[in-house]
Amino acid sequence: MAAAGQVVVGVSGSLASLAALRVAARAARDSGRVLVAVLAWEPPEGEVLYVRNPDSAWAARCARDASSRLDRAFEEAFGGTPPEVTVVRRVVRSRPDPCASWPRTRTTSWSSAPARGLVGPRSAARCRRTPAARS
Repeated sequence: MAAAGQVVVGVSGSLASLAALRVAARAARDSGRVLVAVLAWEPPEGEVLYVRNPDSAWAARCARDASSRLDRAFEEAFGGTPPEVTVVRRVVRSRPDPCASWPRTRTTSWSSAPARGLVGPRSAARCRRTPAARS
């Protein structure tokens, strides 16, 4: 039976985020939680410039590229979807957070309170200063 909550990890494709993805998958498997892998993206020119000249076709292409990057991260980390773990892949249009590759345990709904319970390879001193990173 699956435990309540999720293990949430930000993915960028960097070596650190691939390591965090592996740690998060292990934590999700060991606790019986769902693994939620999130890749955040924004238009290459940033949202401010995009608003001046919006192009929905360009935005759709960026979203597809982000989805491909997330799929590629799973291929590089596991050779596909990790076994014995329920995985949810989310691609969100938002500015990527430098501390987001820390796996976090989420016991509330996706849209409510921030995730807690950090483990991972990122700089602890830098990431612990953010409100979402405090337990």
